[in-house]
Amino acid sequence: MKLLDQLVQDGDRLFRWRSYLPLVLIPVVVAGVITTAPPFSTRAGERIWESLSIVVALAGLALRVWAVGSAPSGTSERSTVNPRASELRTTGAYSVVRHPLYVANGLMVLGLSLFPGIWYLPVIVVLATWLYYERIAVREEAFLADRFGAAFEAWSSRVPAVWPSFASYAGSAIPYSWKKVLRHEFHGLLVVAAGAFVFDAMQESRRARAWHVDAPWLWFFAAGAVLFLIFAALKRGTRLLEG
Repeated sequence: MKLLDQLVQDGDRLFRWRSYLPLVLIPVVVAGVITTAPPFSTRAGERIWESLSIVVALAGLALRVWAVGSAPSGTSERSTVNPRASELRTTGAYSVVRHPLYVANGLMVLGLSLFPGIWYLPVIVVLATWLYYERIAVREEAFLADRFGAAFEAWSSRVPAVWPSFASYAGSAIPYSWKKVLRHEFHGLLVVAAGAFVFDAMQESRRARAWHVDAPWLWFFAAGAVLFLIFAALKRGTRLLEG
């Protein structure tokens, strides 16, 4: 089997489980946080590092928000069985990078892996994320090339796969949809906030030898949880997020 065919085959398997396989990294990160003391000499330095790490994660969330809210309806589906698309996305975030959602997810997990300040955690996470999404991206691009032919070739020749470039930026032809963002991405802030809360609680409790969490991360998690519950209720019980 050719190497490219093997990558496509691997990507097909990973595509089916793309919502769950990243969870295998959680035990690795948790074990690192529990067993390794943070390297910071001052609490102020530690909090600055933690805040910058969350900025990286939120940058990934912002990229997801941009990509989802500006994408035309029907350009892709959230199926985990086979990739499907009735239209090729080539504007908005997709005119800057071909795989903005995977780049966004990578930034989110990178930011959270940086949070504990343990040098080897982001190395492991970045390598695993790259290998994981690279194969899924190869699978999706093989599908898009077969589905859209010359249009895909023209788009892929001018837009980089993962390193954003604004040289070919093209604005979306449709109005930005905050309803679509809130309908599909309302859980993203909670994921970032919960990660910060859990990692800080483990480190602070280890240091204090008793349960403890810094107030800013407690309030960040509480705000994320409240917003999650509000938008989950709106999505489930009303039609305010439809359209």
